[in-house]
Amino acid sequence: MPTLKKIVVQDFRNISFQELSFSPNVNCISGNNGEGKTNLLDAIYYLSMTKSAFPAPDAANFRYGTAGFTLGGTYAMENGLESRFALQVTKDGKKLVRDDKPYVRMGEHIGVLPLVMVSPGDIALVSESGEERRRLSNAVLSQMDREYLAAVQAYNRLLAQRNKILKDPLPDVSLLAVLDERMAGPAATVHAGRARLAKDLQPVVAEYYKLISGGGEEVAIEYKSDLFNGSLSEVFAAHREQDFRLRYTASGIQRDDFLFTMNGHPIRRAGSQGQQKSFLVSLKFAQYEIMKRSYGFAPMLLLDDVFDKLDLNRIANLIGMVAGQDFGQIFITDTDAARLSGIVDRITEDRAYFTASGGAFTRV
Repeated sequence: MPTLKKIVVQDFRNISFQELSFSPNVNCISGNNGEGKTNLLDAIYYLSMTKSAFPAPDAANFRYGTAGFTLGGTYAMENGLESRFALQVTKDGKKLVRDDKPYVRMGEHIGVLPLVMVSPGDIALVSESGEERRRLSNAVLSQMDREYLAAVQAYNRLLAQRNKILKDPLPDVSLLAVLDERMAGPAATVHAGRARLAKDLQPVVAEYYKLISGGGEEVAIEYKSDLFNGSLSEVFAAHREQDFRLRYTASGIQRDDFLFTMNGHPIRRAGSQGQQKSFLVSLKFAQYEIMKRSYGFAPMLLLDDVFDKLDLNRIANLIGMVAGQDFGQIFITDTDAARLSGIVDRITEDRAYFTASGGAFTRV
């Protein structure tokens, strides 16, 4: 399994320059809010996914007054060898290099360094639109399935062309028909992947939720898609007049959603703040478990401020389960260094502690 041995961060958010070496097991970063803990975890996420864990443009991550940032990571790979990855992001685009050889396409890198991130921002998966939940499904499936990633990219490119045609006062119907036919294959691949993911997640989420919450609530995940009503061509045909009137594509997999429920009711309305957070942590740990099964080894796990508003004993049990015999590298942040060490010291003796202050990190 890939483990991050060393990272170099330059001009990323509030981090001017930092070089850090990590434990292959558990790494703990403590410090007050706003000191850079989440920024460090997001830098690690960038090296895996070539984008931020948060929905913001790349330029939002440039340190104030700079025109870009650079990230470098040395990893011990699953074949026993080391690989060096370097990502440079500027206003003109991105360049990713592995062992001095540039990637031709960024998509080739997705899944090479698998990881799961749990953060307070995950609340958007409950409170915000379906776009957030589609982003999650894409992040999970793209790391495990290259065909899925290619299908999403192809569909989105063709969708942009279709919407451009629909904005014309007199849309070219014959050209729309050609695009509809070309979009059908990628749409079917994405639909099948998301349906499979929802089915796989359901029992694992329910198991983790009972462990974390200790309650008797039944949680569930339901995949919602226009493609349950027919093929993409049939769905487009049924909405053609609506598309002409709205001047954009009003149906298709870009409208997919995942309904999270508790005792049959949307958890967004039925769940308390603590229940929602318990569900979201369960969802991410279920993602971790499914990716672990798919890869045959554990992905990296980034836990950002997971102890807030959750029962510490249950969280400690959960981390203890993850940090079992076949666990991967784990990064944990918390504002309370004593609380963090009190939990982690019970799990493993192979750990490293860091403190964050003003975008600078010190190993203690």
